[in-house]
Amino acid sequence: DLLVFNDTRVIKARFFGSKETGGQVEVLLERIADAENAVAQVRASKSPKPGSRLRLADAFEVEVTGRAGAAGEFFALRTVDRANWWEMAESHGRLPLPPYIEHPADAADESRYQTVYAREPGAVAAPTAGLHFDDAMLATLRAQGIATAFLTLHVGAGTYQPVRVDRIADHRMHSEHFVVPPETAAAIAATRAAGGRVIAVGTTSLRALESAGNADGTVRTGAAETDIFITPGYRFQVVDRLITNFHLPKSTLLMLVSAFAGYDAIRAAYAHAVAERYRFFSYGDAMLLERNDHAV
Repeated sequence: DLLVFNDTRVIKARFFGSKETGGQVEVLLERIADAENAVAQVRASKSPKPGSRLRLADAFEVEVTGRAGAAGEFFALRTVDRANWWEMAESHGRLPLPPYIEHPADAADESRYQTVYAREPGAVAAPTAGLHFDDAMLATLRAQGIATAFLTLHVGAGTYQPVRVDRIADHRMHSEHFVVPPETAAAIAATRAAGGRVIAVGTTSLRALESAGNADGTVRTGAAETDIFITPGYRFQVVDRLITNFHLPKSTLLMLVSAFAGYDAIRAAYAHAVAERYRFFSYGDAMLLERNDHAV
């Protein structure tokens, strides 16, 4: 069998600051497009207008250049005086812990909210199924001959947005950047040839693999964007098993796992988790799901 991990690294994507008028703002990066341009959620008493400036972390200024996103839910921000977003995030940003973790991010969170194999900076949320693996476990897996492979999908904050429409088909996922290296595609092909199973560690790994997947179970390599929205009825091409945390109600991720394992299996898993007082969400417990090709 082959375990496929997402090696994205969470950046310090949250900033507090002020508008030119003095009003307070909170900025959560959705993605850094390049050194000077980023797309972000902006919280303020009144939405900032294009052309206005924000001073963040009392350290640097950005200009609001317009709206972004399919529904205009994000703001396009450009740094002033050629400040570098990557450097500003590392120096002045705060780790963007999920909203249900109520304490401010501290030094412990900066290591705890990263997978041990995180190496490609760009995510604003951790691929949390990977938090269950430590270096000792990875070494044990290798010693037992279990293969591992990596891809990168930079998790955006939009992944965790609840579904607010009455018709699922009306929900639009935010696009995320991913990369499947040639060596990972080769490992998947070798696993298939040997009769093994492809096991995605986390829904982000699954979404990347299915976005790059072909009908024969192989995957395309290279960089791409995905806004794949997996709901019951979807036919999986690549992933045979999934390791994932327990997810929020009304979330796209709950729909994804229901599509993968079937409603009955998911309801049974959640009933068990509630009865046994499992922990949910980012620092919570995990489940191992088998693909059910007859799921409805």
